[in-house]
Amino acid sequence: MQQETIRPEHSEETLTLENTMRETVEPLPYGRRETVFTMVGVLCVVFLAMLDQTIVGTAMPHIVADLHGFELITWVSTAYLLTSTVPIPIIGKLSDLFGRKPIMLVGIVVFLTGSALSGSAQCMNQLIAFRAFQGLGAAALEPMAITIIGDLFPPRERGKWQGVSGSIYALAAILGPLVGGWITDNASWRWVFYINVPVGIVALLVLIFVMPTLRSKVGQVSIDYVGAALLILGTVPLLLGFTLAGNQYAWLSPQILGLFGGAVAVLIVLVFYEARLERQGSEPVFEPGLITHSVRIYGVSLLVTVIFSISLYGTAFAIPLFAQGVLGTSATNSGLILMPFMLTAIGGSVLSGLALTLTGKYKWIAVVGVVIDIVGTLMLVRLDASSSYTQLLVAMLVLGIGVGSGLAVYTTVVQNVYPKKIGEVSSTLIFFRQLGGTIGLSAMGSVLVSSYIPAFHTALSDTLRHLLPASILGAFNNPLILLSPEALSQIRAGFVGYGSQGTAAYAMLLQAVKTGLAQSVHNVFVLSLVVILFGLIAVFFLKEIPLRKRKGF
Repeated sequence: MQQETIRPEHSEETLTLENTMRETVEPLPYGRRETVFTMVGVLCVVFLAMLDQTIVGTAMPHIVADLHGFELITWVSTAYLLTSTVPIPIIGKLSDLFGRKPIMLVGIVVFLTGSALSGSAQCMNQLIAFRAFQGLGAAALEPMAITIIGDLFPPRERGKWQGVSGSIYALAAILGPLVGGWITDNASWRWVFYINVPVGIVALLVLIFVMPTLRSKVGQVSIDYVGAALLILGTVPLLLGFTLAGNQYAWLSPQILGLFGGAVAVLIVLVFYEARLERQGSEPVFEPGLITHSVRIYGVSLLVTVIFSISLYGTAFAIPLFAQGVLGTSATNSGLILMPFMLTAIGGSVLSGLALTLTGKYKWIAVVGVVIDIVGTLMLVRLDASSSYTQLLVAMLVLGIGVGSGLAVYTTVVQNVYPKKIGEVSSTLIFFRQLGGTIGLSAMGSVLVSSYIPAFHTALSDTLRHLLPASILGAFNNPLILLSPEALSQIRAGFVGYGSQGTAAYAMLLQAVKTGLAQSVHNVFVLSLVVILFGLIAVFFLKEIPLRKRKGF
């Protein structure tokens, strides 16, 4: 097997192939009590972070109704997205320098403070500002949780804990919409934010008294302020561009092109600046050499993670629209429709983690995960306006297994290669996952919107197209009208006034809307399939090296 090239100046941070190929056995660095209680706190934090992401969306209609400012609704999520994503690589690097514990504790405190402030917001501008502050804390939670698992357990044992962590994510994704719906129906929407506080306090106390510092660097450390500033200046416009493109501005508008152009220019400067710091032996916030000198492991892992996320987020966005708009499935919110997908994702995550621990091999798990994902996406591509919910359900179940078994592998892979840079490589992986999700939502949303109206008008009969007034047809240019019983009932009442012919015309019009929506969602699924096929090609280039294991646990 060809050796993985590793720079001499990184010999202390990376495993040489000779050491890696031997199945090393390391002593247990922490006691069982420290390990168990730290993991309890970490899993509480994981649950807290994911619950917040899923629970708030359910309450947004009530929040807007109370605080008004509907025109600002997108900025509530955009502000949180930016502040919870952009700092991730910086936080990971700081944890390598100063230790996980202080970073995690500060993150929890900031997150809980932001939650309390968001719950007390009196206007939309306040809510946007407080959600942005809360996002700064959230940026530390997931990266530190995954990194701490890497500190406590060797790569051979991390698989099962990554699987457990993935299960907690899926559980929170299921409970979030349910809890959010119950709170908004039976209490004030403010408790959607306040509920974070008691869970967070429990995790905070556990980690304060039990958690070891973990990987704190001894001696003088230098902080790359210029690199951090360049990273922020480059990623903020990049994320804004993908978030606003296709929604508030056209993809080729001067605003979007300006954001993308500025982001690319700054990121190019960042890479050259960080590479120079790396050659000087400093501690850059982002180390390009980690990718270039481990392309077939670290580089491929980042690439497949982005591809996986683009496909996953786009598909998860389209499935509820198809279920509710085309199949007429009733649900209190779209999150419940994805519950079968989440359940099998839990199973896939746990099983892949156990397989990783038992075999010590990861490439075959990564390949199988992508293949199953492709099979599930193919099942989605075959759906049309005449499909049944059972067909959608089977596709979701298969897709969930693929996603659950595929995504959790790469954290273990990159941590195994750079054991002295766990914080940096883990946080960079999460950052790329978030970036892929943002790209997926933006690209798939644009495909859905741009393809729906032509498909809808093509599905209309010539008679309807000429007889119905433009105002009626215009109302159905947005397929989300299918999800509004109130709007549909008003339009239907107007058709019923014309007798049986009016009722028949209304039924034909609805069928055209469903056909158009089914076609546009089909286009999203096809694009997701094309993207994940590139992932299958990329994953075959993933280099496999044995995973270390440890005595004593």
